[in-house]
Amino acid sequence: MSVDTCLVGAGGRMLLTMKDQKRLRVIQEVLDRKKAMADASKEMGVSERQGYRILADVRAHGPTGILHGNRGRPSPFNKVAELKDRILELRRGPYDGFNDRHFADALNEEEGFDIGRESVRKITREAGIPSTRKVKKRRHRRRRTPMERLGELLQGDGSDHDWLEGRGPRLTLIHFVDDATGHVWADFFYSETTEAYFRVVMSIFKSEGMPRGFYIDRHSVFHVNRDNTVEEQFTGRRPLTQFGRAMEELAIPLIFAHSPQAKGKVERSGGVDQDRLVSELRKAGAATIEEARAVLKKYLRKRNRWFAKKPAKADSAFIPLPDGCDLKQILCWKEERVVANDNTVSFHGKKFQIPATPLRQTFAKAKVAVHLCLDGSLHIFHKQQRIGYYKKSGVDPAMVPIVPITTGALNAHSPTLTFSLGH
Repeated sequence: MSVDTCLVGAGGRMLLTMKDQKRLRVIQEVLDRKKAMADASKEMGVSERQGYRILADVRAHGPTGILHGNRGRPSPFNKVAELKDRILELRRGPYDGFNDRHFADALNEEEGFDIGRESVRKITREAGIPSTRKVKKRRHRRRRTPMERLGELLQGDGSDHDWLEGRGPRLTLIHFVDDATGHVWADFFYSETTEAYFRVVMSIFKSEGMPRGFYIDRHSVFHVNRDNTVEEQFTGRRPLTQFGRAMEELAIPLIFAHSPQAKGKVERSGGVDQDRLVSELRKAGAATIEEARAVLKKYLRKRNRWFAKKPAKADSAFIPLPDGCDLKQILCWKEERVVANDNTVSFHGKKFQIPATPLRQTFAKAKVAVHLCLDGSLHIFHKQQRIGYYKKSGVDPAMVPIVPITTGALNAHSPTLTFSLGH
């Protein structure tokens, strides 16, 4: 006897399992008066009352009576089939390009559906809609144990991508991911610059506090990518970038990754965004950086709700900003200049007149520290005293070139705040 046997009933061809065949054989023995119903029910694993129901069904409908009445019928609770056309219409329309999980999340949150990812996958594949991403074979690797507290380590990176898919300018997403929770902070800029990173970390510092460290790559914004000069070798002072100098003032260590795989959390985060965020931008029709930022703000709230997890330890490692810490004068461009004979200072193609001050009669030939802040204002300091302030400098922070700086002479003139961060 084969494992499965076909019966033809009102509902068409139906398969009999081994269990069904056994029951049919036992009921036939009852009909042939070879076995009592009490014994037959025990053999079938049902109550005697249920055994009589099965016997009545077989007498009324023949062998198909052995089958449950709902066999072959669609579940009355399964409404997916009714909504299939609407789901495919949305997938081919405003949600074109969404992956299966993202599409299912969007259907549940924005369209009022109650459907799982696997149902979405089945419907789209049956309709010939392929997966948006190809799954690569993964090699076995040992995962680094993540940090235990929020704010212990933030991984940072810039993702240059055609986020607007030709509808607008090419943008770069500057994003930081918390190593313990996967929480993301991000913003759009035209390129990966010091200004972009300053603005994002400024936002993090104001909302959360200062992290215990940053894990970043060796981009020229963070790291001076050249050999030390002879003078630097003798003095032991390696030049810093403006970002590195600012983090040194805040006593926040920078850890440099030697490969993209080393900071895999932020790299994978960028991959998720290049899938989901691009789809969200397309759905919203964003064509400018302002529109992209508006979509990003809403997206980050959903993204962190979807993917951020609870840390191993509940207490936060973020350090509150100490009293008197002026981020404006730290997250800025600091350069040393020598004052000309006419008490002017040249800074990136512009001249600034130092006004008369009771500090000294003239500043000619004096060394000063020039601060260009994110708001475009410019400040000139001499021996930690401000001697010049220009609300609108006319110098675009985004256009300031990345050049190595040494902090020895700067520290003599630029006001620095010393405080304990409790690291």
